[in-house]
Amino acid sequence: MPKQPVFIHSSLMEQLVQEARISKRQRMNYNFHQLEDAANRMLNAIEPESYIQPHRHVEPPRDEAFLVLRGRGAILLFNDDGVVKHGFLLDSTSENLGLDIPAGWYHTIVSLERGSVFYEVKAGPYEPTKAKEFATWAPPENALEAPAYLEKLKNMASRFY
Repeated sequence: MPKQPVFIHSSLMEQLVQEARISKRQRMNYNFHQLEDAANRMLNAIEPESYIQPHRHVEPPRDEAFLVLRGRGAILLFNDDGVVKHGFLLDSTSENLGLDIPAGWYHTIVSLERGSVFYEVKAGPYEPTKAKEFATWAPPENALEAPAYLEKLKNMASRFY
């Protein structure tokens, strides 16, 4: 028996946003996939206070796609030394709705509006020990420097919109 279809509807997104707002990390995802599936597909509600450490997907190499369903966010792509090479504004009320990131780019997403929700897709299966290579030039998510670095990322992102 195949899996049942799942609507991506406004009430699901609102529930996810509410969960993100009470989460310590200020984000919450809803997986449509099982960990062993060939494609990882998820909604990710991200609040502006959420810091996502820049990372890349290299072992194995995996592209990643983002679509904004609600709100606004900026995706920053970095070189190996932490220099921002590209920035992209995703805005659910504009023409810029999504971005496909080739494997190997260090990247992060910064939420620019409360209640923002993104749809993410990347190849599976999910392997926790290999899923991400975190940038050593950026603070970990729980570091004391993380809030200041998030503000720096927001300032960098503002150059691209």
